Amino acid sequence: MARRKNTSKPKTSSRERIQGSSSGDYWPKAVGIVALGCVAQAFALQSVLGSDVTATRLFSRTLWNDVVGLLGGTIQLNSIDRSAVCDVPFLALLICLIVASAAALVGFAATFSFVSKLKKNAHSTPLMEETCRAAVSGWRWWLLPWMWEMARILAFTGGFETTMVMMTALYHYVIAVSLAGWSTSLVVPLFRPADAQEVSSPTTESQPTSRYGVPKLLVVAAVAYVVVFTTMNWQLFNGLVVPHGDSVMYEEHLWNVLHGKGFRSYLDQGLFLGEHIQVIHLALLPFYAIWPSHLLLELFESIALAAGAIPVFWMARRWSGSSRCATCLAIAYLLYSPLQFLDIAIDLKTFRPICFGLTAMLFALDQLERGRIKSTVALFVVALLAKEDFALILAPLGLWILVQPFLRHSADGSGEVTLPPFLTKRKLAVKYGVGLMIASVGYLLLTTRILIPWFRDGAEVHYARYFAKFGDSLGEIVMNMLTQPGLLIEELVTVASISYLLALLLPLAFLPLLSPARFGVAVPILGLLCLNEIVKGDPQPHHHFHAPVVPVLFWAAAHSLHIFRSESKSRIRVLTNRLDSRDPVFVPCFVLVLCCCVGAIVGMSPLSIKFWDAGSFFHWEKLYVPTERAEKFAAVLEQIPTDARVASTDFVHPRFTHHERSYDYSHYLRKVAGYENQVPDDTDFIVIDTQHYYSDIKSPEQVRELRDEPDKWELLEDRSDGYFIVLKRRR
Repeated sequence: MARRKNTSKPKTSSRERIQGSSSGDYWPKAVGIVALGCVAQAFALQSVLGSDVTATRLFSRTLWNDVVGLLGGTIQLNSIDRSAVCDVPFLALLICLIVASAAALVGFAATFSFVSKLKKNAHSTPLMEETCRAAVSGWRWWLLPWMWEMARILAFTGGFETTMVMMTALYHYVIAVSLAGWSTSLVVPLFRPADAQEVSSPTTESQPTSRYGVPKLLVVAAVAYVVVFTTMNWQLFNGLVVPHGDSVMYEEHLWNVLHGKGFRSYLDQGLFLGEHIQVIHLALLPFYAIWPSHLLLELFESIALAAGAIPVFWMARRWSGSSRCATCLAIAYLLYSPLQFLDIAIDLKTFRPICFGLTAMLFALDQLERGRIKSTVALFVVALLAKEDFALILAPLGLWILVQPFLRHSADGSGEVTLPPFLTKRKLAVKYGVGLMIASVGYLLLTTRILIPWFRDGAEVHYARYFAKFGDSLGEIVMNMLTQPGLLIEELVTVASISYLLALLLPLAFLPLLSPARFGVAVPILGLLCLNEIVKGDPQPHHHFHAPVVPVLFWAAAHSLHIFRSESKSRIRVLTNRLDSRDPVFVPCFVLVLCCCVGAIVGMSPLSIKFWDAGSFFHWEKLYVPTERAEKFAAVLEQIPTDARVASTDFVHPRFTHHERSYDYSHYLRKVAGYENQVPDDTDFIVIDTQHYYSDIKSPEQVRELRDEPDKWELLEDRSDGYFIVLKRRR
């Protein structure tokens, strides 16, 4: 059969289709796209602002009420279910968007003209033509929320209520993607090299670098991260809003070790090794001996997390061949909200040693790709000392090493990255891959079945209760997961699981999925996270459980950048060429801006809405400015001698870790108190915080010791104007 001759024209990108057209021919289309985008965005925003269900995912009710009032709308409250709806004038929204669009285009044109003059680019694209290109590329993204709203309406009219509810819950992500795509389309042209050949050959670009080969821009971003988050953490501690449990208790470990009391916190009896084999923070002892303060731990944690941007940059540059692309992904790492929640959790727990393991794992993955076995193994050990959870990453990583020579064909399609021998030679891959799997599984069994139970007097590890639906012990849980696939699938495939995975992957524009082998390393622990009862109750990466996943996601995202190299002929690269831009930096820049946009909606940093929203619990003035409560506590602290044994409520508990002993005063039944609702018998003082938002004791009459044992306790003079209650045992 004769082969048919291919007479079709090659597919071109939108930028190429404009290339031959003059700005005079193209500006009507640009005006039309901008106008259509404004109408579509106004329609979508009217829907979002029209209900408290969607509006309060963006900001507080207070700010929602202010925004609606400025637009001329009114909020109506349903007296039955206390829900609220409002009718925002469409014309007001449209006018605001048109004015904002005009300002954005004028700003783009002025900036592009200024940048072109700085580059002294005599062959640059005419200003009007470039502005038209940006208008078409950028304002098409404003159609996305409208398309989502149309699909949501169709789901509702079709009776798919679950789908409609889920789409409503994810509306804020759609807005973030729309804004990120729009912003990226306006930003990338400003930094495009003057010569088109430089665009197609990103390896020729140069950036100012530090002595370690890291761009100075990335160094500035990392230092800014450390300064901002250290300041926030310190202010939280100074304001008495950092809990002792799962945060300042780690500082108590260092104090007790330094003073010969053992590796423990007095939350409970026994060494901390009965909770986790987590000893990495002991490496801070030399510094802690000089400055024995919890603030030291906060500083080192922020430094460690920021340092993770360095291996992210190295890996991204290796696979993208571009310092610009690598810098974008590394800064996106610093803006990644799940990472920031490891620095300051949603419940304001500000220090966890697992963060050191995250950074160690990122450096280990970089060293792995360089073929440096000894440093890789050493960093793996550091990660395991940060928490045994990292064994859940190392075991599938061993499998990944094992199968690489059997799957690899031409250096992952990039053709320019030379991989170490143990990833290309079968005998070496089997040796190191199987060895890592055996060592990781062995370590996990050793810690969970022998060491931790031994330090707990034979009791089951405490996190077995996170999977209560599958059994009471780890052995029973694992067996039921393997033998009851129906129950496993039922618990895995839920709206909560989808929401949790989206929160991790969407800010990265799903880049890790484009490297399926590397992403597969994270699949086992992601599955466990989706089964975790705590995660299912709050399906967002607000806590520390996802820490081992973050390094793998950025490792996979960095590798996927080879797909977007200019010489790549992959289908995804062709698709991005057609959709928007031939510039290889567009995708990593989009990820950077998307991390910023998602963080603005769900995060707590100064780049978030919550930080500036006066109606939000996370407003800067409420959390980061010490209140009168914190000032009054100084008088209370003067009443308690350092050789006393003190029981206190959680948020003042951190101030007593340097005393003889510091016990927890709460409704939790502790072993140190004989599992009874009382303080330990050797307690000298009780300090109760009456004004914190978790406080349930507001006056001395409510204190159980004064009510049930008045002969054993005396109420000390109130020196805090009622903020705190102090009791002293009668001797």
